[in-house]
Amino acid sequence: MACNASRPRLVGSGGATEIVMLGLVMVVLLQTAPRGVTPWLLRLFPARGRPLMDLDRAKTVEPFAARPKPERGSEILVVEGATKRFGGLTAVNGVSFDLKAGEILGVIGPNGAGKSTLFNLLTGISPATAGEIRYRGDRIERMASRRIARLGVARTFQHVLLRSDMSALENVAVGAHLRSDRGYLSALLRLDRREEEKLLAEAMRQLERVGLAHLAQEPAGSLALGQQRILEIARALAADPALLLLDEPAAGLRFKEKQELADLLSKLREEGVAVLVVEHDMNFVMNLVDRLVVISFGQKICEGVPSHVQNDVAVQEAYLGVAA
Repeated sequence: MACNASRPRLVGSGGATEIVMLGLVMVVLLQTAPRGVTPWLLRLFPARGRPLMDLDRAKTVEPFAARPKPERGSEILVVEGATKRFGGLTAVNGVSFDLKAGEILGVIGPNGAGKSTLFNLLTGISPATAGEIRYRGDRIERMASRRIARLGVARTFQHVLLRSDMSALENVAVGAHLRSDRGYLSALLRLDRREEEKLLAEAMRQLERVGLAHLAQEPAGSLALGQQRILEIARALAADPALLLLDEPAAGLRFKEKQELADLLSKLREEGVAVLVVEHDMNFVMNLVDRLVVISFGQKICEGVPSHVQNDVAVQEAYLGVAA
């Protein structure tokens, strides 16, 4: 008696070829479109039409209400005995200093001194183990970073943190989102279009402020490193901060770019913004800041005006190993 065995078909229950084909399609998609099909289609068929925002439109959009700034010369930040321990390692050990509105304070020290960890304590990324940090009278050493940002503290990071697939304009607009009172539901139902226009207009104004308005529509990942660092500062300024913390802002900048950055920070100082800057470029720091705090092995070893710090024996030993 003949046996009527069914043969495998290309598609159907009689074979597994369709599973293999589906697997091949998935491999191709993961290799060519790891972020999904939509970005891939947008690259093939780029959107046409006017940009999200331009300078002319930005000037016609009502801006967000400006944050009330503290009186120039008033105390804005007080750090008393700030300490951070990671198990048996003490990264920041009893550091104390203060900062006034309309002042630029530099924090310097050798690599691994604890400067970036100190920044993390000031912005709520890492809670302090001990000590007090007060911003405009409020204790913030254990406050969440989002709440601290809402109070008017903005920062940049040692390593550039941008969304490379988003435009420069969109990256800066992210910095202003805490100034909006719209939520997820409004965005889902597209009821926040006027608010979104205000965010984009604010972003464009900040790009013009830092000299990058001509690159507003360019992907952030296509910009040079120096331009990306300036873009981060624009994003921080979009939050309308009273205290701006900059972690090595001059790294990767050319001489002219450093001059432009110094001019921008000097302008912010005149506007009453307090600026705290960590930087390794001594020429840049010495010609910019009002005072310096020097940290070595997590401890403050010197504080004062640049000329005093430059001639301090402990500072020379920290940087050179021996007194100069």
